Amino acid sequence: MAGMLITFEGVEGSGKTTLVGMVSDRLRACDREIVATREPGGVAIAEQIRALILDAKNASMDPRTEALLFAAARRQHFVEKIKPALDRGAIVLCDRFVDSSLAYQGIARGIGAQRILEINQFATDCRMPDLTFYLDIEPEKGLARIAKNGRREVNRLDMEKLEFHRKVREGYLWVAKQFPNRIVVLDAEKTLDQLAEEVVSHAKNRITC
Repeated sequence: MAGMLITFEGVEGSGKTTLVGMVSDRLRACDREIVATREPGGVAIAEQIRALILDAKNASMDPRTEALLFAAARRQHFVEKIKPALDRGAIVLCDRFVDSSLAYQGIARGIGAQRILEINQFATDCRMPDLTFYLDIEPEKGLARIAKNGRREVNRLDMEKLEFHRKVREGYLWVAKQFPNRIVVLDAEKTLDQLAEEVVSHAKNRITC
């Protein structure tokens, strides 16, 4: 049975991380192996790169350095965790993947989506998600959620100016238009239970339980 890569995307504070956990629990009823993971990170080396990328003390990081570090973390995560799971026939739920780099570095940082896509195709052997859920919310509201969540540490990207986060959202909406058959746009202002139901409904139409 073929594996499936399902990714979750969104601006800061969109709720995707919590949603991955909820969807993971609900999909286990399919009697398929479910692997929930995140980017940057997911494996030891990639988690070390994550810490470097998100460290608030690294405010002077060059945009291309940032893009290359994300791709490096993604490569290690892909070969060590994602690809082996897919080869086993697992359903992989990943909190962020290539689309994040397209939106954040390609569009918001102004590096260019095509250049970022090429870097990440190299990193992932051209493997793109089978299905992606983009949680859309106004950046102001997402950042307000983060401010209210005392358990979540504020990272370097959270500290960017509001204009940057608006560009990220614009980038995501542009990416969604480029891949309409793969990316499902969801209203992130709905409750998490509502979103989980929508995701599971879409996913079950694409997977064999």
